[in-house]
Amino acid sequence: MKKRLCILLALVLVFGLVGAAQAASLPFKIGLITGTVSQGEEEYQAAVKMAARYPDSIIHVTYPDNFMQEQETVIGQIVQFAMDPQIKAIVVCQAVPGSTAAFSTVRDMRDDIVIIAGVPHEDPAVVAPYVDLAMETDQLRRGASIAQLAAEMGAKKILHYSFPRHMSMELLAVRYQNMKDEAAKLGLEVIDVTAPDPMGDAGIPGTQQFILEDIPRQAEIHGTDIAFFGTNCSMMEPAIRASLDAGIIFPEQCCPSPFHGYPGALGIEIDEEHKGDVPYILDQIKAKVAEMGRSGRMATWVAPINMVFVEAGVELAIKAIQEGLDLGDVAAVEEAVFDSTGVKLSMNRYLDDANFYLVIADSIIF
Repeated sequence: MKKRLCILLALVLVFGLVGAAQAASLPFKIGLITGTVSQGEEEYQAAVKMAARYPDSIIHVTYPDNFMQEQETVIGQIVQFAMDPQIKAIVVCQAVPGSTAAFSTVRDMRDDIVIIAGVPHEDPAVVAPYVDLAMETDQLRRGASIAQLAAEMGAKKILHYSFPRHMSMELLAVRYQNMKDEAAKLGLEVIDVTAPDPMGDAGIPGTQQFILEDIPRQAEIHGTDIAFFGTNCSMMEPAIRASLDAGIIFPEQCCPSPFHGYPGALGIEIDEEHKGDVPYILDQIKAKVAEMGRSGRMATWVAPINMVFVEAGVELAIKAIQEGLDLGDVAAVEEAVFDSTGVKLSMNRYLDDANFYLVIADSIIF
């Protein structure tokens, strides 16, 4: 716990410094694509922040919410960037299906564009050949760490909510297996719950309604010493709300971040002054959780990881273009991420012959 508090204090200092970065113009442009507010508000807000930091140098667009059915749109948005000779880098987070096909087309068109992908939805071996750098949360280590954190918070069982499309993804499948293996060592049971795919007929509302209704149902069956984990971003806000109401344990989100689901679930209003303010939101969450009598039952990472991927992606691209940063040097990339975002990440290369990095950060229990 002391370690977590030290990390939090460091973040308070560092985020204050990083947040004060002055606007600057670049001699080139960067194409940046993220999800919409409904799919991932933190990624969207991080993109807005970077566009403000580099006015007229960042071209930000959002991919469709229904990206599985609109992959041609995703491909078109990314390829469109390459048609502008002023664009020297493309940063995509999340790199949803269609992104890799677009990256392949961009590579055929131009060899001078730096391509950086955050949270690729396609298998690493498929994505890696077409990008200069890919970053994903370390699903391999997270499988065990989520089980360990759940046990530390008092869980006897873990409810794993997902659907076939996600479980067909290599990293998510391995994370799930590692979670089960570690849970077995710790004496925890992992219970599979199949939720509606938000890309299916019922859409995001159908998935969210299922989560709201199923968590209290599971609490009645298994008691409150159960931990929720879901694999989809749209699940997070209703899951946090339902977990708080039912009194069950919530170790972390699919994309760990204090901004992911917590503000909406807890009714925390974030004004313009505090958008992206990590210490502020952590304090607000802690107070709200305590007010509900749920202290010790809710947690997340100290770093808003997808925001880090967006901000770091832009800054790494700039350093690669302007300073010749070697994106294949893990230590140099870690240092550059810390310098530009104030967040210390532990990064591991997933594939020996590619710059596909898996990252992990520390947790904070509210």
